[in-house]
Amino acid sequence: MVAKVGVIVYSTWGHQNTLSDAVFKGVQKSGAEAIMYQFEETLPQEVLTKMYAAPKPAYPVITPDLLAELDGFIFCFPTRYGRAPAQVSTFFDRTGGLWASGKLIGKFGGIATSAGGQHGGHETTVLTTLPFFAHHGVIFVPIGYAKSEISNEESIVGGSPWGASVVAGGKGTLPVLDSDKVVAEYQGENFGTIVNTFLKGKNAA
Repeated sequence: MVAKVGVIVYSTWGHQNTLSDAVFKGVQKSGAEAIMYQFEETLPQEVLTKMYAAPKPAYPVITPDLLAELDGFIFCFPTRYGRAPAQVSTFFDRTGGLWASGKLIGKFGGIATSAGGQHGGHETTVLTTLPFFAHHGVIFVPIGYAKSEISNEESIVGGSPWGASVVAGGKGTLPVLDSDKVVAEYQGENFGTIVNTFLKGKNAA
């Protein structure tokens, strides 16, 4: 049995679209079935235009029912004041039925993010999202320091033991680095491998 892993993205300037593509590639390398979704936008187009937001991808919009069908999911979204943006929080608020029925208990979750600077919320965004996982019984999968790119001290890079990330710049003008993509791809592959291994053991028991 192959694990079904959702890569679920929300992006303002496109950084998370790029990072989620690398995560998706990694999940595929693990042998798991990778499925790309996006969080529903809540801002009107007029506001998005003024923000110089990137075009939305053509991925299907995630719903609570679709989330429950997955064995695991990696959320890819930028930070907003050290936590998930409103679009993601709005989706979380719609999962009350899943919580009441325990539909997400025992599933696996990971997080990739981005922030304007090195201290803009790369780690706090993960930390402030963990209560969602805990209340639903979702098993959080970090990446540790498995990739040397995370410990790079010679340049400004994203990534932490919590998951892949990007330093986007205050106006979203900094690019996603190749090293960020390496960490993101590793995160996807490692996550898919863990979920696949769990399902094989569960089905063999």
